Amino acid sequence: MARKITKPANLPSGAGELARRHPEIWESYAELGKRCADAGPLDARARRLVKIALAAGAGLEGAVHSHVRRGLAEGLAADQIRHIALLAVTTLGLPGAVRTKTWIDDVLAVRPAKRSERKKR
Repeated sequence: MARKITKPANLPSGAGELARRHPEIWESYAELGKRCADAGPLDARARRLVKIALAAGAGLEGAVHSHVRRGLAEGLAADQIRHIALLAVTTLGLPGAVRTKTWIDDVLAVRPAKRSERKKR
């Protein structure tokens, strides 16, 4: 089962404002996301990786940041998330892959690295 989408108070400004002004729309949107997640065989980890990749492919910087943060909170490793940028090279081209890497690194740079990650650098 998919987890419930973030509460309006924890959302970035644009989405948070929409959720606060129109809670019924936000609740419907959250329910749609939950039903889409529950409709297929992908587990939560795979769904999060796909969400990051979809956001990157669509050129949605804020969505990449959000899904990377959520992926880390859900236990994805930084190297798993960084792999998305490498996979983007043949689909999005080098500029798109570098853009994706930059957006991923924006989030990874502001959180403390785990001991195992420090050894790899």
